Amino acid sequence: MRPVFVQFRCHPGKTYEVADAIYQREIASELYSTSGEWDLMAKVYVPDSEDVGLFLSQRLFDIPGINRTLTTITFRTY
Repeated sequence: MRPVFVQFRCHPGKTYEVADAIYQREIASELYSTSGEWDLMAKVYVPDSEDVGLFLSQRLFDIPGINRTLTTITFRTY
């Protein structure tokens, strides 16, 4: 499993709805509200056999209220 961090910018007034939808899909191991340019951050474990972009697109990115996302792929742990 590969840990991937996804940040979400939501349409105004939709952050709680987006967070609830992410939570309901049971895909994020951790979900945080953040300050600054992004509204939410999720930690998602993507199976090694899956394409990261396709995996996230099919499971997260169709949630209404998301304006933009930023995905950070992780590499080896030190």
